[in-house]
Amino acid sequence: MTAVYELRDMRVRLGDAEILKGISLRFNEGEMTAIVGPNGAGKSTLMSVLSGVRENYRGSCLLRGREIRDWRKRELGRQLSFIPQNVNLEFPFTAEQVVFMGRVPHCDGLFEAPHDREVVYRAMETTDVRQFADRDFRALSGGERQRVIIAGALAQEPKILLLDEPTTYLDLKHQISTYVLLEKLAREGISVIAVTHDLNLAASYADRLVALSHGEVAADGSPEKVLTSELLSKVFEVDAEVRSSPSGRPWVSYQERPKAPMRENTASW
Repeated sequence: MTAVYELRDMRVRLGDAEILKGISLRFNEGEMTAIVGPNGAGKSTLMSVLSGVRENYRGSCLLRGREIRDWRKRELGRQLSFIPQNVNLEFPFTAEQVVFMGRVPHCDGLFEAPHDREVVYRAMETTDVRQFADRDFRALSGGERQRVIIAGALAQEPKILLLDEPTTYLDLKHQISTYVLLEKLAREGISVIAVTHDLNLAASYADRLVALSHGEVAADGSPEKVLTSELLSKVFEVDAEVRSSPSGRPWVSYQERPKAPMRENTASW
């Protein structure tokens, strides 16, 4: 498979803390990868490097063989689209206008050339937001806004799609439809890399899981290889049972690890 990213001993330090500690990974074309791990594991920091947002790293992050910080922003915008955890727009844009913003890397003049309109409306249909076209983006619910943002990312026609917690605000129906869409995009040749806390959605749809723990790669491979009771206990500090779903993919049930009983204080006063 052709690599789109190659990370070699990549490190990020914030102040006195080393957030990423020598990450070496390869991400391939047409592959859907879910990045999992507990809070503070370095997932969002990794995504900020992959997206070109963060340039103060050591080691290498090669995008198509070239250091990502050496790419011009317009060039980068034609390669990848990044959806962070939270997107706040304070101006009164309609949902349709927000989706049209995804065309910026491809436009030399005005928007709304015939191809731009075709791409935007197709993206809105795909994400089930066409009915919100004329509504103020700020007036939409969190889940509706998230779907509009995903539509804008698709309108960018990226070759790589990066998502940080893409289903946070979505109801169950749209969580599933979003992952079905991401799986479909990967089959069509787009490289999809998504950070998620939902292990079962990741296991159901991703080709590959990368588990991070304390800024290091704890496991990397198929969902069947990565999602083991031993790894979940070590990385997430929970008691977990891994079974097969009807589709044959792993399915995780877990609970808080029982706390050790407190020792009785027998001191006399």
